Amino acid sequence: MRPGFVGRTIDGLGLLFGREPVKPTPEEMTEEARAMHAFKKTPEERKRRKTGIFAEFDDPKHSQKWRIRRWLSIFVVNGIFVASYWTDLQLVEGALTASRVLGFHFADLNSSLQLMLAHKHVVLNLLIGITTVLLIYLAFGGRSFCSWVCPYHPLSEIAEMAHRKLVEKRWVKDHPLDRRLRTVMFGVFALLAFVSGFTLFETISPVGILSRFFTYGTAFALIWIGVLLAIEVFWSRRMWCRYLCPIGLTYGMVGTVTPVRVVHDVTHCFHEGKCRDVCLVPHVLDMTKLGYSSEVRTPIGPDCTRCGMCLDVCPTGALRFDIKGITRAETPAE
Repeated sequence: MRPGFVGRTIDGLGLLFGREPVKPTPEEMTEEARAMHAFKKTPEERKRRKTGIFAEFDDPKHSQKWRIRRWLSIFVVNGIFVASYWTDLQLVEGALTASRVLGFHFADLNSSLQLMLAHKHVVLNLLIGITTVLLIYLAFGGRSFCSWVCPYHPLSEIAEMAHRKLVEKRWVKDHPLDRRLRTVMFGVFALLAFVSGFTLFETISPVGILSRFFTYGTAFALIWIGVLLAIEVFWSRRMWCRYLCPIGLTYGMVGTVTPVRVVHDVTHCFHEGKCRDVCLVPHVLDMTKLGYSSEVRTPIGPDCTRCGMCLDVCPTGALRFDIKGITRAETPAE
């Protein structure tokens, strides 16, 4: 990823839409980054990192702090809809795709686009809801919806755990798909809505299906959720979230300029790759490979879900949360 805001933004959007990461040339690195990469190739530094990696292998346990926080957030957000409906408080009405909270309209960006394309006119309440949601995710990070709100996320995470165990036993094999497929599906769903007047994506979206099930008890569509999870367990790891769901694409575009981000500091990185191994979108962490960082401190791109899983497994604190202009993701002292 190239240095500077403009370079990072262009490269980040390219990754979001499916381009493969490219190792920066020395000319595309800052002087400080080139010096750090040269230092990391010295025998003393190689030995230090190797010792640290072996120590990490001897004690493979890592924190679950951010996973617990994420799952709690998902439980609370979705639980509010359920509690409000079944107690008839009417404080929170609707589902995650479109709702009214204390009188304020909230509407998912992608769902609203599909609906307006299908009906071929702009709905005022949807515009209000889109604006509200847009402001929230501009502040807190676009794809944070995927890991902190989406009810399908923990189910897919559990399916991923099962998939990895089956892969380790060599009972199944992972089948990665082309990441550009998500961009294609965004266009396909939008075109189908416009041509047919039917919002196909809303019918098959796990977000809407699970949100309506938890609140209203409509269980028939759970058959589709079971099919998706089976595919993710036995065939392709995180297939829906990585390769098909256009929601991640819309929120990723929103997250291009968000102040809340994860920042990588190459100074403290062991480059052993555990962060990429657990990441839902490992292409955003390409700079954690040795010699791939164009800056000493690099904000992760807009496709990052801010899930914190990389922070849980990072042994040195090279990956930290940061709020642009307010905090600085300082790494621990040597």
